[in-house]
Amino acid sequence: MTTFNRRTFLASTTAATVALASRCTVRAAEANDTVNLAIMGANNRGSQLATSILKIPGFRIAYIADCDARCLEKGIAAATTTGQSAPQGIKDFRKALDDKTVDALVVAAPNHWHAAATILALAAGKHVYCEKPCSHMPDEGERMIAAAHDAQRVVQVGLQRRSNPHYVEAAQKLREGALGRILYARSTYNNRRPSISNSKPTAPPTQLDYDLWQGPALAEPYRDNVIPYNWHNFWKWGNAEIGNNGVHTIDVVRWFMGVDFPTRVIATGSKLRFPEDDAQTPDTCNVTWQFGDRSMDWSGINWSPAVGDEAGIFMEVRGEDGILTVNDSGYKIYDMMRKLKHEQSGHRTEIEHITNFLGAIRTGEKLNCDLHEGHKSAMLCHLANIAYRTGQPLEIDPSTGHIKNNAEAQKLWSTEYRSGWFPNT
Repeated sequence: MTTFNRRTFLASTTAATVALASRCTVRAAEANDTVNLAIMGANNRGSQLATSILKIPGFRIAYIADCDARCLEKGIAAATTTGQSAPQGIKDFRKALDDKTVDALVVAAPNHWHAAATILALAAGKHVYCEKPCSHMPDEGERMIAAAHDAQRVVQVGLQRRSNPHYVEAAQKLREGALGRILYARSTYNNRRPSISNSKPTAPPTQLDYDLWQGPALAEPYRDNVIPYNWHNFWKWGNAEIGNNGVHTIDVVRWFMGVDFPTRVIATGSKLRFPEDDAQTPDTCNVTWQFGDRSMDWSGINWSPAVGDEAGIFMEVRGEDGILTVNDSGYKIYDMMRKLKHEQSGHRTEIEHITNFLGAIRTGEKLNCDLHEGHKSAMLCHLANIAYRTGQPLEIDPSTGHIKNNAEAQKLWSTEYRSGWFPNT
């Protein structure tokens, strides 16, 4: 296992950033070499990513790994096309890490596996495409950055809007001063999710290796309302809606504002729609991050859909000279008299983001969302969840993202792992 060097993270952020985007190589050293992938987690994002990866010349999916036999079949089907042999299906992704012909691991498992799987892959000399949020706990991001620095491998975080052309263009417009000095931004996520109900005592289904699914998380009895999706609603495995879908828009507005870690975080919320079910996380949440003299908000409601212009996701940036609104269909820029000055249509896919990952492996192309950027956006979600869970505003050191002078909040900075499952535990 790689040794975690936290001094690298805290003392030399710039050097580590260069290392993450450096021209490092594994087996696929030449620009025309095929990059062999293993995909960990196949039920939802893994199968979606497999479908997208098949559209990009230069990749070969060698393995699909999932501890649920039904999901494994789904993933193999998604990763199989006419003219290309089906990938090998395996239960434990670590078997793929032992294969010297595998160049990279795609981590699409539940959040509590993201850091451990990434660090194990880096220690095995693999590049990594890690789904959002890149970490489950705040300290894990720092461990991941140190591991990537030591391994000199590429790690792309799956915040794919950073590679979509209309988002890239909007960011450039803001850098050029389209709104003047930016003071405020907000984003929203609304959805209509059903209750997760209450669990019943039962044994895990035979097709599921529940021990492997739990992995680094401390073991607890199986619940029949957690897998395959509702783990997002439990703190042991997920990060609430803000760390599920909220992180996408939070990342975009943080990028647009050009900010890193906040100085203060306030979060309020509750379970309003289904207060009696087993979900531990809020279904309604409002967060404010202060960045010195600037501010950013996020609001999420996962029991009631949005209507009108803010349907689904919505982002807004306000500067001294204008306003920008953006979603997956495009962006608009208005002056302070609400006159439309510029409009650009767009789309959202993950093809560009995965292609950028391929370019970084082959030629050292700059990553659009390396671990440093992914960590900063994940930290906004982690800090918001800690503020919500403690019921206290948090004062933050903006140079590191660390919580200041709050022993209760600091208890939620890290977690305990099962022995032998998380590197160096």
